[in-house]
Amino acid sequence: MTALHKQNNTRLIKQKAQELGFLFCGISQAEFLEDEAPLLEKWLKNNMQGQMAYMENHFDKRLDPRLLVEDAKSVVSLLYNYFPEKRLPEDGSTLKISKYAYGVDYHFVIKEKLKELLNFIREEIGEVGGRAFVDSAPVLEKAWAKRSGLGWQGKHSNLLNRQAGSFFFIAELIIDLDLEHDGPVKDYCGTCTRCIDACPTDAIVEPYVVDGSKCISYFTIELKEAIPAEMKGKFEDWAFGCDICQDVCPWNRFSKPHNEPQFEFHPDLALYTRKDWDEITEDVFQVLFRKSPVKRTRLSGLKRNIEFLK
Repeated sequence: MTALHKQNNTRLIKQKAQELGFLFCGISQAEFLEDEAPLLEKWLKNNMQGQMAYMENHFDKRLDPRLLVEDAKSVVSLLYNYFPEKRLPEDGSTLKISKYAYGVDYHFVIKEKLKELLNFIREEIGEVGGRAFVDSAPVLEKAWAKRSGLGWQGKHSNLLNRQAGSFFFIAELIIDLDLEHDGPVKDYCGTCTRCIDACPTDAIVEPYVVDGSKCISYFTIELKEAIPAEMKGKFEDWAFGCDICQDVCPWNRFSKPHNEPQFEFHPDLALYTRKDWDEITEDVFQVLFRKSPVKRTRLSGLKRNIEFLK
C-alpha cells in the first residue's frame, strides 16, 4: 500500500468517526504492549482486581491485539462523550449514581456506531478484517487510547484529554489494515493531587495506581457479597459507581455536554428523594433503569448499597 493510500484511508476513517459523533479518533500500531506488561502483572499480583476475576483471564490477549484479531495492523481508538448537561441533585437530598449510568447502557449505543464505522471501512476501502470492542473483551483501552494520542493517563488512572477532560467512553476497532499512526501526548497532571486527596476510601494508593478493590465503584457494582463494615460512612451517598476523582479534576472544567439523547436519565429520577430510593420496587427499578448499566447490580444489589448508606 502506498503512503498516499494509507494517508487517505486514515483521513476517511477519522472523518467518518467524527460524523458518527465520536469526540476524537486516534490510531496506533497493533503490537505487544511492552510497557504495560509489568504494570499489569504487578497490579494483579497485589490483588488490586479484588473479585474481578475476569481481569486475571487472557493476560496475553490483553497485551497483544494480534491475538484477538488475526494479522492485526492498527488499533483505532475512539472517545465518546457522556458528560451530562443536566445532572441529578448532589446536595444530600438524594442518593447519587455515576454519570456514565444515567441513560442507556453505553455498550449498546457505541457498539452500533462501531459496527457502522467498520461497515463503512469495508465499503470504502475494501476487504478489511477486524473486530469492535467496547469494554467487552480483554483490551487495555486506556493504554491504546494513550498510544493513539487521545490523552494521558491521569493520577486517578482515567484517560485525560486537554480539550474534553475525562467524562467519555473509550472504544476500539482492531483491524488488519495498515494506517498512519498517531503519537502519544504529554502528561499534564503536574504536581496536582486533587483526585488522590479527594478519594474517601484511599483507592488511589499512589499516583497513577488505583487499587480496584478499594474503589467505591467496585464495592457498589462489582462486589457481589456484603460491603466490608470498615467502609461504612465513606461512600458520600454514592449508590452506584462514583465520580469523585473525576469531579474534582481541574481538566474536567473543559467537559462539554454530550449530544446523545440515549444518555439522558429518566425524568422521574430527578425528583427522587432518599425515601423513594429506600422504597424502590422491582417494577419501578425496571422502568427507571430499563436499559441502564444500573441493571448490572439487579435490584437486590442496589438495595444492599442503599441500606449500606444509611
